[in-house]
Amino acid sequence: MSAGTYTPRPGAAPLPRMIAAQTALETRMLLRNGEQLLLTVIIPTLLLVLFSAVDIVDTGSGASVDFLAPGILALAVMSTAFTGQAIATGFERRYGVLKRLAASPLPRWALMTAKTLSVLVTEVLQIVLLTAIALALGWSPEGNPLSVLLLLVLGTAAFSGLGLLMAGTLKAEATLAAANLVFLLLLVGGGVIVPLDKFPDAAQSVLGLLPVSALSEGLRDVLQHGASMPWAEAGILAVWAVLGLGAAAKFFRWE
Repeated sequence: MSAGTYTPRPGAAPLPRMIAAQTALETRMLLRNGEQLLLTVIIPTLLLVLFSAVDIVDTGSGASVDFLAPGILALAVMSTAFTGQAIATGFERRYGVLKRLAASPLPRWALMTAKTLSVLVTEVLQIVLLTAIALALGWSPEGNPLSVLLLLVLGTAAFSGLGLLMAGTLKAEATLAAANLVFLLLLVGGGVIVPLDKFPDAAQSVLGLLPVSALSEGLRDVLQHGASMPWAEAGILAVWAVLGLGAAAKFFRWE
């Protein structure tokens, strides 16, 4: 070893390795949080079982679970990528965790990428669990799995951008209140468990532009009706993803 060199050599790790390490950390923290698991796993599971077993909402012809399962999958994506991530990131910002990360070589966009990848890992576990429960309840999915995958990825990107935007601009307490309020409003008015055609015509045109409505209706078109690819809903999700992630990257504050 020549004079003046050190082993290991000081300096930042390669960017892909930093993102992978941050993704693993974010995933472990998410899975250890009991409140997050309640929001992301238990609530969607209970809604799926309850509304499939009890005829509370008229979902049209066919088995209730065929209508509900795609909507519950959309709800699971929203609960993890938007509500859970917004609340967790908001309190990380309040307690100075993000301020310390800002002093590291990890760029802002790389942190957002790691958080989104962590959400995707958690969603895989959610989807496997909810799909198994839905199949046990008599669900008969149709359609192309690749179309489902594309919709889920677009939905995750859209909700992740919106969640990070909220967490990076509002105070933690305001983020907690706003994220839970939005979750409840979209649960009722986003076509998850109540069909959009139950709302007035004027409201339907507005509600159909919401990301959860686009995701739930798109998944329903594929999984219930066997459509190849609902491009209109995919386009809505893509617009939300670009706007949300772009705004989060620009306005996100570390402290």
